[in-house]
Amino acid sequence: MAVYTEVSDEDLAAFAKNYDFGEILSAKGIAEGVENSNYLLQTAKGPYILTLYERRVEPKQLPFFLGLMEHLARSNVQCPVPLKGRDGEALRTLCGRPAAVISFLSGLWPRRVTAEHCAELGAALAGLHQAGMSYEGKRANSLSVDGWLFLLSRIAPQDAENIERGLNDLLTEELFAISKAWPKAGLPTGIIHADLFPDNVFFQHGKCSGLIDFYFACNDLLAYDIAICLNAWCFESDGSFNITKAKRLFAAYQAVRPLEPAEKAALPILARGAAMRFLLTRLFDWVNTPAGAMVKPKDPREYLLKLNFHRRVSDLGAYGLS
Repeated sequence: MAVYTEVSDEDLAAFAKNYDFGEILSAKGIAEGVENSNYLLQTAKGPYILTLYERRVEPKQLPFFLGLMEHLARSNVQCPVPLKGRDGEALRTLCGRPAAVISFLSGLWPRRVTAEHCAELGAALAGLHQAGMSYEGKRANSLSVDGWLFLLSRIAPQDAENIERGLNDLLTEELFAISKAWPKAGLPTGIIHADLFPDNVFFQHGKCSGLIDFYFACNDLLAYDIAICLNAWCFESDGSFNITKAKRLFAAYQAVRPLEPAEKAALPILARGAAMRFLLTRLFDWVNTPAGAMVKPKDPREYLLKLNFHRRVSDLGAYGLS
């Protein structure tokens, strides 16, 4: 979350007339994140999140995301729900941006991830995958293999070299290897979150209280979503892989949705691909974010370390799977 678009008191008051939540008592910008402008609204009927959609979110795809949240919430997945206005519509315009008001979820995201957090995550992710099976909306993953190739083509080789010597050649060679080995068919597919980092998972009293930020959700391999979470949750700050966290994540996930043998076998290449995806998007942002921007881009080298770990994996035992 972040604030790119400032909303005046006058514009906010006019916008609020579309809803039945009464007077807006306060509106505070939320500084975390990098994709959209977000405000915490305190209203006469309680707190809500106001989101103005910026940057990577295409307006024509917003009905898919908002509809998905409604569907998941009806299926007992703890996630925000878009608030419909008096006209029955959830999506409208504010300050020239597509905008929506979303229900507020209680909880905090974990600043220090534990194995217990990973277990909660595994169960929540499996529940999301199961609930998403009955969602009729479709959206291709624009940040899969073809998207990675396009991203690399937009990063000057010298910019990659300035981050790490030999990085451009490594990315080129690794992308070729990943695209050649990427599963083309035969694995279970469905709705995936595709961005389930710790700051998108809320906890209360040690239990998962909700999943947020569904604006990268799409149809793809379910096991790829697990691979994204392995990268985001199971590495320590020094770059080492925590196999205990991975075991807890897998065990909790499979208690809800057992993985097929083919999914397990594909995990090393899926994990490499997941590391490549976030390495490339972080690298692109690193070299294209102007100095003085409101949001500081994340260091891509974190995901270079993770990619190199996955390149060395020779069997599933490295992930705690037999």
